[in-house]
Amino acid sequence: MAIKTPDLTKQPPRSARVRLGGYVILPRMLDKGRASLAGKNGEYNYACPMDQRFLDYAGIDAKALKKQLAAGKSDSDILDWVNAHAKPRRTASEIAAWSAWQELRAPDSPEGRAFFNDVHSQVAPQRTDIVTWFDLLDLDDFVSFGGKP
Repeated sequence: MAIKTPDLTKQPPRSARVRLGGYVILPRMLDKGRASLAGKNGEYNYACPMDQRFLDYAGIDAKALKKQLAAGKSDSDILDWVNAHAKPRRTASEIAAWSAWQELRAPDSPEGRAFFNDVHSQVAPQRTDIVTWFDLLDLDDFVSFGGKP
């Protein structure tokens, strides 16, 4: 079965909240990697700073992962590869705790806060419920593809 390549010029990647093998960020990163390989990544960048959080935690190299995507591997095949190559190997409870922490992450530096506030004020300044990076990503994806904040 052929893997469907997302066209990120027409729709956003999966939310960073979506999990694969317990990992947040990973499914979104896979969408961006596949789209990048097909030249359909639009404004989205594979191995961006958010993706790098996953890569650092799992001990996976972005280029090596992209090579697996280029081979046409499915999400479950990629997860098997990640689990086989992760350094250090993580338990399900460690992955769950890391993912829960990522979901709650908010800007933690003046520069990060300034960037967050700038994007927030451009996209939906009236929204007071946008407090985490994942909130901001989901909102930006929604508005970028025609949704009303």
